[in-house]
Amino acid sequence: MLTKEEALLLLQKHDQTHVLKYYDELSEEEQKKLLAQVADLDWDLLSAIEKTNEEEKGEITPLGAVEITEIEERKEEFVEEGLKAIRDGKVGCILLAGGMGTRLGFDRPKGTYPIGVNRDLSIFECLMNNLMEVTDVAGCSVPLYIMTSEKNHVDTVDFFEENNYFGYPEGDVHFFVQDMAPAVDYNGKLLLEEKGRLATSPNGNGGWFTSLHKSGLLDDVHARGVEWLNIFAVDNVLQRIADPAFIGATILSGKESGSKVVRKAAPEERVGVLCAEDGKPSIIEYYEMTEEMSNLRDEQGELTYRFGVILNYLFRVDRLEDIMANHMHVHVVEKKIPFIDEKGELQKPEEPNGYKFETLILDMIHMMDSNLPYEVVREKEFAPVKNLHGVDSVDTARELLKANGVEL
Repeated sequence: MLTKEEALLLLQKHDQTHVLKYYDELSEEEQKKLLAQVADLDWDLLSAIEKTNEEEKGEITPLGAVEITEIEERKEEFVEEGLKAIRDGKVGCILLAGGMGTRLGFDRPKGTYPIGVNRDLSIFECLMNNLMEVTDVAGCSVPLYIMTSEKNHVDTVDFFEENNYFGYPEGDVHFFVQDMAPAVDYNGKLLLEEKGRLATSPNGNGGWFTSLHKSGLLDDVHARGVEWLNIFAVDNVLQRIADPAFIGATILSGKESGSKVVRKAAPEERVGVLCAEDGKPSIIEYYEMTEEMSNLRDEQGELTYRFGVILNYLFRVDRLEDIMANHMHVHVVEKKIPFIDEKGELQKPEEPNGYKFETLILDMIHMMDSNLPYEVVREKEFAPVKNLHGVDSVDTARELLKANGVEL
């Protein structure tokens, strides 16, 4: 723990002494928390403002996938290899669950949202049921590491405890909190959201591995002998988790990572597309694609860039450690950031007033030398819950759940 004097020296070095402006007005507990935040600051992160945020894209070319027809033909081979890896303890899972249900009109962790209609069924329970479909067949569990946020950690842990971990072995479920990144104004000055607290936000979905490491849970990964981590997001209730066929196909391909993909429903669909960039796997966001690229078709009349990612990836642990050692690209994003002004009053700007810092999981794909795009049936594995109504909503997810035989 830093003392006030040590914190002051550190802040002077980086021209950020205003952070302690209200220090003497704080309670002893508030002072400790502020000093802890100062001690935890990543000064290299703040220097990212000086770098060009939007790097030039390399040469983009199509990247094929293991398509559904081939998967069906080789299903037995893929499943056998995947189940062997699971039974040998080489597979772990990471659930990204730091979000709140705000866009659903729900002021609790998104995973606790009641997706059921006539019975008590949460998003978390849907996902745990999906995972247990695999572990029941395998005859063993896999370790599940759940990334929460400062806002929802306690509620998430409590929810799992209240529901007896949905029948999953408690000793195989571990929680860790996503790292937070500070926010700055346009001059690079750290902002305060309270007199005794720096303005911070989660460090992007690419921060999950460094957060896992910082929590000490990477030691658990090593102790168990886990070699592959399957990463998936909380907001797709049809996610197939620790899917043996996906795991087996990736291992047999000899590639360092795998990505589940679906065929785009239309050229303009707002999903990131798996492609090659200068010969390496990459994901190009829908807003980065030109109209010509989006509509380009091959000789069979299919979209050339047709495979959209659904945030279900498989990574080799040793390659993730290489990436962590070499540091990921930091995206500097303009945002509207509430802050305490010079008079100590809270301001809520209506226009962007500063920068937040994020790392993105899609950059992890490009830092891998190889990736296996693995096509899945959209109607069976892709039911995102982004909105309350309309496209990718609670309504559409419920319809897809029912179509897949899930009782609501």
